[in-house]
Amino acid sequence: MIVVGLGPGDFSRIPRTVADLLVDPATTVVVRTIRHPAAEELASRRPVLACDDLYEDAERFDDVYDRIVERLAALDEPVIYAVPGSPLVGEFAVAKLRRWAAAEGRSLEIQPAESFLDVLWATLDVDPFRDGFQLLNGHEMPSPLVLDKPTVIGHLDTPLVLEDVCDRIDRSLGEEAEVVMAVDLGTSAQRLVRAHPDAIDRQLAGLRTSMFVAPQPAGLIGAVLAMRRLRQECPWDREQTHDSLVRYLVEESHELIDAIAGLTDGPGRWPAYSAIEDELGDVLLQVLFHAAIAEEAGAFGIDDVGHRLRHKLVRRHPHVFGDVEADDAASVRRNWDEIKKTEKTGEAGSLLDGVPGGLPALARAGETQRRAAAVGFDWSAAGPVLAKIREELDELEADLTDPPRAEAELGDVLFSVVNLARHLGVEPELALRRSTLRFEERFRAMEAIGPLPGLSLEELDARWEAAKRATAGEA
Repeated sequence: MIVVGLGPGDFSRIPRTVADLLVDPATTVVVRTIRHPAAEELASRRPVLACDDLYEDAERFDDVYDRIVERLAALDEPVIYAVPGSPLVGEFAVAKLRRWAAAEGRSLEIQPAESFLDVLWATLDVDPFRDGFQLLNGHEMPSPLVLDKPTVIGHLDTPLVLEDVCDRIDRSLGEEAEVVMAVDLGTSAQRLVRAHPDAIDRQLAGLRTSMFVAPQPAGLIGAVLAMRRLRQECPWDREQTHDSLVRYLVEESHELIDAIAGLTDGPGRWPAYSAIEDELGDVLLQVLFHAAIAEEAGAFGIDDVGHRLRHKLVRRHPHVFGDVEADDAASVRRNWDEIKKTEKTGEAGSLLDGVPGGLPALARAGETQRRAAAVGFDWSAAGPVLAKIREELDELEADLTDPPRAEAELGDVLFSVVNLARHLGVEPELALRRSTLRFEERFRAMEAIGPLPGLSLEELDARWEAAKRATAGEA
């Protein structure tokens, strides 16, 4: 069996040796699709067997490729399988065919051909060796989308796929984005359309449509490069050290927590998501800042951070990347804690080893409780925890006149409340922040009604109830 490419356009672009093979009446010619200028012309010269029918009832493209291999395997030799462009660029059925031939001991010859990329380079005056490039599949866009070099996106065969790709490019590059839509390359109908992704006509989508983007580095890579430049050119950024940045990491982390606390269900969640996106960027800035300083010291760079993180994720999730069984979240947590404990000490130590002492009190209490619960040292449900809270409140009430004892008993109350939050699946830090935000909103509403100084407690309570109704939309 011979696999050949039909090139990017008309039959006239096909090399003579390949053209002679295709028109030889002694061969059976199978084309992946008849919807290609060279395939249509070939079909006008001789009988061909097309595979377009295999696309009609298949749920996945992978199923189509399997069926193409099955169809080719059932034919008597000599068989020529002809594909658009080059058989070595974006032809997934060819890859499956090669594996089949190797497994069956069948002879398979592949003749390279001109691809749409060759025409694109010539048309746009791009040297991929000089400039570098990446080739992406519009049906399987990567996440994160890294646009740090000239990029070609193919398989833009439907308006829906093109819509998704344009949206991804727009979000990554923003107002600076300009793309080149290449349609019907290698034919007399060839055209190039340059525009912002928002302005691209989605009807340009088709089997012979691709997109070219030559961006300034954007997204995560753009942020990394911007951080490196700031370290070189900004006097303030140059002066920063790991120690001087600690306060900003703490501040930005708490601002992110505040943004998350504002996230609620319903239509109002999108502004909160915008705030979370912004604050995540500020936290990421701190990560990039520390990595840039470490890279200058010859210690590690941001790639090393990502590499180490990936290995840690794989190592701590053997139920995903290995053969360990974990049927529920509790099992995953137990596995995680055991693996993490061994990583830190080299041998089994205390379950409480590694709980950061600098965590906020609520977070440290919750993490300590979770680790104790890993061995079953925990209440079975929320009900007994409520009873424990009532017990601790009684003990606090008995010691109200003894400040040291009252402090200890109040701590026990708070510790038990954190335990209840854990059983309810509530993050106590967020719950308290959201309650504080509600209080602030109602108190400001009280102030909006009129001045507060001089009011009696009864009048303040009445004002509070009015504010509650107003903020709940009842007034």
